[in-house]
Parts: sequence; C-alpha cells; structure tokens
Amino acid sequence: MNVKGTVYSTTKATVIEAFGEERWDTLMARLAAKDKYFKDNIIMSVTLVPLDKIIVLFDELIDDCFNGDKNASYVMFGMVGAKYALLPGGPYHSLMLTRNLKQFVETGLPKLWSTYYDGGEVIARLENDIIYVSIKGFPIKHVYFEKLFMGYYKQAIKVYGKRSAATMVRSIAAGDDDIYLKYELKDS
Repeated sequence: MNVKGTVYSTTKATVIEAFGEERWDTLMARLAAKDKYFKDNIIMSVTLVPLDKIIVLFDELIDDCFNGDKNASYVMFGMVGAKYALLPGGPYHSLMLTRNLKQFVETGLPKLWSTYYDGGEVIARLENDIIYVSIKGFPIKHVYFEKLFMGYYKQAIKVYGKRSAATMVRSIAAGDDDIYLKYELKDS
C-alpha cells in the first residue's frame, strides 16, 4: 500500500510552521542516514510513498517533536491534514460542496480515503445522527491508521458544519482486523 505524497507535503509544511525549517532539515537528515529511501527520493504531492516509509517518518517526527505521544499526535496530524485538504483552496475542497449529509458521509468519506491510499477500503454510513466508519485492508497494523483517520474524519465532519464525538469501537493496534469508528453528531 502506498500513501499519496500530499501527506508528506502537508506534514512538512506543518512542522516548518510550528518548529522552523532547521528542525525539519535536521529530522530529514537523520532519516536519510537511517533509511536510504529518504536519501534517494524527492517526495512531491503526487509521489506514491510506501506506507512503511510514511510510518517511519511520522514515528521519528513524533518522537522528536511531540515526546513520543503517538495517540494524540496522530489525531492532531489527521485534523491538520483535513483542514489543509478540505477548507476552501484545499485540494479536496470539492468533496465538501454537497449539501446532503448522508451523501457526504457515504460517498465523500470513502473518497477521502482513496485520494490518499492505493489500497484498503472505507465504508461509511449515517444512521440516526451517528456516523459509522469501517476501514479494512491493512498490510501493516499500526496506530497511525486509526488515530490519524479518527482525527481526519472528525475534522472533515467539523468542516462540513457538524460537531461530533468520536469513539474507537474496533482497533487494529489492539488486534482487531479492521478499524471501526463511531461519530455521534452533536447540535451545531
């Protein structure tokens, strides 16, 4: 499975804004010394980055800049990624233009997954003010997926105009075969 380079470029911009370009350059030099992929490749927004390499990047970044707190950091990166991608001017803002919440959930949320990943599957449905999201097909079981997309979808729902409370029902990091998230919609 590969990840679209948009994830890399958004992360780079976020880290440079928060910590400065020197910190990013130091991180990348350290990664290049550990892993030839980061030395030999130029990653652009259209580059397909092997999933294990993006996880290496995030884990190193979180250890370096966020005291190793993977759970909170991955949620935060998901929320930042959604803001970047879905607000006006973002590359996937057109997915936010539907005014039908059910259509946004059941068509838009799965499309968001497929804009970033070339494998796996998302099924989302809206029932009685609760959004259920199932994500399947992981070659690597890592907290990256569940926490990043928990934050990303929560922010996407917020950008759409709804507040929600997210709950992890099933977790690949805990040994389940899929991720199952539940978002209870709140009054806006």
